[in-house]
Amino acid sequence: MNNPFNWPVRVYYEDTDAGGVVFYANYLKFLERARTELLRVKGFEQDDLMANEGIVFAVRSLSIEYLKPARFNQLLQISAEIKQQKKASLEFFQQITHHDQLLVTSNVRIACLDVNTMKPKAIPDHLIRAFST
Repeated sequence: MNNPFNWPVRVYYEDTDAGGVVFYANYLKFLERARTELLRVKGFEQDDLMANEGIVFAVRSLSIEYLKPARFNQLLQISAEIKQQKKASLEFFQQITHHDQLLVTSNVRIACLDVNTMKPKAIPDHLIRAFST
């Protein structure tokens, strides 16, 4: 992928702790939304992939660095960029920013799994081609 995909996310009250700061686990939800929307922009819905291709995507591993806090009502930009493609996995580099301030960085490895066995399955070629454009 040449340019990172970006998805806007508004911080709602439900995303924050009592001090109005985003609860640390909610950043994972924001990152997930950007990866899901990237799939959608490429023409793929996860429920269709499950029903028609027999595959699901699951987080295999992730590292995350919390650099600065996000706060209630901020509009964040969540990026998703595929850094590595393998036969049955994708590695994403993701960032969360607010007004050009870097808040969070993350590397996420996603495994493609057979929906019935939950074992690794090759990513279909048409998905690989779509990710390359």
